[in-house]
Amino acid sequence: MAATRKHDIKELSREELAKLVQELGQPAFRVKQLISWLYEKHAHSFDEMTNLPASLRQALSERYRLSIPREATKQISRDGSRKYLLQLADGVTVETVGMPRKNKLSVCISTQAGCAMGCVFCATGNAGFVRSLTAGEMYDQVMHVAEDFGTRPTSVVFMGQGEPFANYDETMKALRWLNAPDGAGIGARHLTVSTCGVIPGIRKFAQEPEQFTLAVSLHSVIQPIRNKLMPGTKRYTLPRLREAMDYYIEKTGRRPTYEYALMSGINDNRPDMEELVRFCEGTLAHVNIIQMNHIDGSLIEPSTQEKADELVHMLQMHGVEATIRQSRGNDIDAACGQLKQRALTKAEERKLEEAKQ
Repeated sequence: MAATRKHDIKELSREELAKLVQELGQPAFRVKQLISWLYEKHAHSFDEMTNLPASLRQALSERYRLSIPREATKQISRDGSRKYLLQLADGVTVETVGMPRKNKLSVCISTQAGCAMGCVFCATGNAGFVRSLTAGEMYDQVMHVAEDFGTRPTSVVFMGQGEPFANYDETMKALRWLNAPDGAGIGARHLTVSTCGVIPGIRKFAQEPEQFTLAVSLHSVIQPIRNKLMPGTKRYTLPRLREAMDYYIEKTGRRPTYEYALMSGINDNRPDMEELVRFCEGTLAHVNIIQMNHIDGSLIEPSTQEKADELVHMLQMHGVEATIRQSRGNDIDAACGQLKQRALTKAEERKLEEAKQ
C-alpha cells in the first residue's frame, strides 16, 4: 500500500498550528517560535529551526513536509525586473515577477497555475487551467523574490496567473500572512487583489475587515466586446458589476482601480472610450490605462500612446482619476498578460542574452 503524501505545514492555520504544538506536548510559546520560522525567517527545512527542541523538529518532520519552490528559470529585464518560473512540490510551475524601483520592491504573484477565465489577450488564459495554489505557495513566491533581491518587499499584487476570487479562501489566507506582523509585515493597503470581475468575490471582499485593495480588469464596458475578450466573465454582466463596485465603495470607503488594456481597433475607438467614461463617472474609482503587451501568436495588437493619452484626458475631464501604467519587464514576457508558465528554450535564452548585449 502506497504511503500517504504528507501535507505541507504551511497549509495549517494559526489555530491548527497551536493545536498541533499542544498535541505534541509542547508549551504554548513554541507556537510563536514555529510561526516565526515558517513566515518571518522563511525556513527551508525543519532542521533550521534551531531554537526548537530536536524532538519537536523530528515530530514535525514525521507528520508534515516543509516545501520550498524550486527556481526553474530566472530572467532579468533591462529595467531590473526579474521573472521566475517556480516549480512547486508536485512539479506544477507558476510564474512570479519582482519589480524594483528606487528603494521599493513590488512582487506580482500567481494564485493559480494557469487560468480558467480564457481572456483572449492573456497568455495565461490561452494556456488553460492546471490547479489552484495554496496560501503557502502564494506566500513562498513573495519570499523567493525577497530572498533573491535581498530586500523586504514593500507591496504585493495578486495579478499573476489565475483568478484570485476563484481561489478565494486561500487568497485571503495568503493576504493575512503577508499582512501579519509575524508574517511579511506588509501594510494592507500595499496588498492588491486583481479580479476579472467575479461578483460574489467582490461582495465578499468588501466585507473583510482588513484594508486590502481591489483592482478589477475591465477592458471593455460594451457587453458583447467584453464577452468576447473575457469569456469567463459572461455571467457577471456589466450592470451587475457596477452594482457590486458601488457596494464595495459604499461598504469600504476605499478607492478601487479599473484596469483597461488598450487594444488596437477593439476597445480604443471613440465610442468605447465614451462608454468607459460613462461607466466610471461619478464613482470613486481610479482607471489604470494599460498599453497592452504583445503576445506571440495573438492577432490582438497594442494601441498607441496617442490613444492612451486621449483616454486619460477624457476621463480626467469628467472627474475620473486616470493614469497610464508603465509596463515593466515586457522584454522578458513579464508584463501584464504575458505570463505563460513555460520555461525558455535554449534558443530563446541565447536570443535574450544577445538582445541585452
